[in-house]
Amino acid sequence: MYNGQTITVIIPCLNEEQGIEQVLRRMPAFVDQVIVVDNGSTDRTSEIARGFGAELIREDVRGYGRSYKKGFSCAKGDVIVTLDGDHSYPPDAISYLLEAFRHLEVDFLSASRFPIRDRHAMSFKHKLGNLVLSVAMSLLYFRWVRDSQSGMWVFRRAILKDMTLESDSMAFSEEIKIEALKNARVRFAEISIQYSSRMGEIKLNPWRDGFYNLWFLVKKRFTPRRKR
Repeated sequence: MYNGQTITVIIPCLNEEQGIEQVLRRMPAFVDQVIVVDNGSTDRTSEIARGFGAELIREDVRGYGRSYKKGFSCAKGDVIVTLDGDHSYPPDAISYLLEAFRHLEVDFLSASRFPIRDRHAMSFKHKLGNLVLSVAMSLLYFRWVRDSQSGMWVFRRAILKDMTLESDSMAFSEEIKIEALKNARVRFAEISIQYSSRMGEIKLNPWRDGFYNLWFLVKKRFTPRRKR
């Protein structure tokens, strides 16, 4: 528990045995629930997660967004924190982000990887792709977003009920921010964090995922919202 609120951390994983141990080893003691969503790993990811006492959930249908939606359905904390299992986002920054979340009095806080301090953490191609997608999202939704593709967020679990989250893929990272921005009752902010080189294999396909995410931004902006 942190300042009277229960905290759930959700970590989607696909073959992250090299990074997940470091992530869980550095998990703050005040976190009430750690959920590792195994998206069909064939390595020791699940074994390592169980060994550190994480709540292991399996999602056999592949997909970044699919994993998060499965994790959200099992979350119990008042506040949800997300990060990747490859150790690129810093687990020891969780308290820093929670303090910022509290002092800024927001409902959704996105951790921006920019400016990148470790020049080895992201290739030029990835930086350029992120810039294009972030500018596109900012123009489409009339709000400057520095890192539309960030995968580390802090938000109140209660706001999920008002979100329409459709993407099962990498576009989920931008979709959840769009849903937060579109809701006038949700206070949104960004804050910079230290981003590091990932451990293990790279899952992102820059060209395929980049063009799909750009298409998804446009589709999300101009497709009429479905009635609940």
